[in-house]
Amino acid sequence: MELKEYFQRLKEKKVLVLGLGVSNLPLVELLLQYGIDVTGCDRTPYEKLEQPVLDLERKGLKLHLGEDYLDGISGDVAFRTPGLHPLKPQLEALRRAGTKITSEMEAFFEVCPCKIIAVTGSDGKTTTTTLISEILRHAGHKVWLGGNIGTPLLNRADEMQPEDRVVLELSSFQLMDLGYSSQIALVTNLAPNHLDVHKDMQEYIDAKKNIFLRQKKEDVLILNRDNAITASFAPEGKGSIRWFSRQEKLSEGVCLVGDTIYEDGIPVMQRQDILLPGIHNVENYMAAIAAVKGLATHEDIRHVARNFGGVEHRIELVRRKDGVSFYNDSIASSPSRTIAGLRSFSKKLILIAGGYDKHVPFDELGEEIAQRVKLLICTGDTGPKIKAAVLKAPSYREGCPRILDVEDFYEAVRTAAREATCGDAVILSPAGPAFDRFKNFMVRGAEFKKTVQEL
Repeated sequence: MELKEYFQRLKEKKVLVLGLGVSNLPLVELLLQYGIDVTGCDRTPYEKLEQPVLDLERKGLKLHLGEDYLDGISGDVAFRTPGLHPLKPQLEALRRAGTKITSEMEAFFEVCPCKIIAVTGSDGKTTTTTLISEILRHAGHKVWLGGNIGTPLLNRADEMQPEDRVVLELSSFQLMDLGYSSQIALVTNLAPNHLDVHKDMQEYIDAKKNIFLRQKKEDVLILNRDNAITASFAPEGKGSIRWFSRQEKLSEGVCLVGDTIYEDGIPVMQRQDILLPGIHNVENYMAAIAAVKGLATHEDIRHVARNFGGVEHRIELVRRKDGVSFYNDSIASSPSRTIAGLRSFSKKLILIAGGYDKHVPFDELGEEIAQRVKLLICTGDTGPKIKAAVLKAPSYREGCPRILDVEDFYEAVRTAAREATCGDAVILSPAGPAFDRFKNFMVRGAEFKKTVQEL
C-alpha cells in the first residue's frame, strides 16, 4: 500500500496519537496534512510542552494532557508510542470499545516499498544496525536507517524506491504487537532486560520473536549460535537460518577462528582489522556480515571495519592527538555500561566518570576501575561515590589507579588530555545519567567531543 492510500483511509476516522515524543511527531504532521481529526495524548502538562508540539497544535492538533492522559479518550485508531505497554489497562479498554491499536512502526511496515533488514537483541543492536547500513552504503545501495535508533521513517516512505534497503533497529516495545516481520531478521543475543516494564522474561522473549514469526519461506533469520535463547528460536523460523558464532567453528555461517572471521569457510578479515575495540564488536561484525550476504562484498566489509569509528556516544573514537585516543561513551549512564566499556580495551585507561545520582551501588564498578584504570578523574554528582568505591575495592593499591577530583566537566576533559602520554586512551564513561550537568547523554557527549576537538 502506498503512503497516500494509507492516510486517505484514515480520512474520516478519529485518530489518537498516544505519546508525543520524537518518533510520533512526524506521524502527527502527516495526519494533519491529510486533514485527519487527530488528538495527541501525552503525560507532559501544557506548560512543559516543547515547541514542536505547540507548532502542531497551531496546525490543528488537539491535546489531551496530564497524568491521566489515557483516561476518557476514544477514537477509531490509536497510534501507540513504543514505550507504552500494549497491554496497559487503558489500551485494553480502547480495544474493547472497538479502537484499532497500531503504531508508527506498524504503519511503516505496511507502506514500505522496499525490503527491510531488522535487528533486535538485548545488546549490540544499535552498533550492528549501523554497521549493516554502513556496509550496504559502501556497496552502493541507497539505505534508509531508522527505528529505535532514533529516526522515524514513515514520513519518508514515499521517497523510497523498491531497490532501496531499509535497516531498522527494533526494541521489544516496538515488536510486542507488530503485525509484520522483516525479510531479513537478526537477533544479536538475549538476556534479562527491561523487566521493570515486561511482566516477565517470557513476555520479553515473545516480543523479540515477532521480528521473524511472520516471515515467509524465502526470508532469512540470523541467530547467535552462542546464546542459548536465540539458538532456541531456530525451529520456529519460517525461512532459512544463518548462524554466527565466536565459540564454534561453522562450515556454513559466520565464525571466529583464532583471530580470523570466516563466512562459509572463506576468510573475510582479521580481528585486528576492526577499528572498534572489544570482543563484543567482533560479534557485532559477524552478525552484520551474515545480514549483508549477497548484498555486499568482503572488501566492502573490510573497508567499513578499518574506518568506522563507532556509533555516536557508544565508545565512539573522537580523535587521536599526539598518540592519545579519545573515546566518547556518554551513553554509559549506569555502572554496568561503564564496566562493559572498560572491558572493551586490553590496556589500562584514563577514565572520566561521574554523573547524576540514581542512588545505585558502585561497588562492582570500583573493583573494575581498580583493575582496568591507570588514572580516574572524578567529576559530577557521583564523582565522590565512585572514588569511595575504588578506594575500598579489594584490588586497589595506593596510587593504582591515581585519582583526581575535578569539579568542572570541561576542565576534567582538559586534565585528562594533559595527563595522557603517547599510547594512552582517554574515555568518557560516566556510569550515571547526564542530568546533573546536561539535558541528556547526547548533549554531554557532544560537549566532550567539542572540548576534545578544541585541544
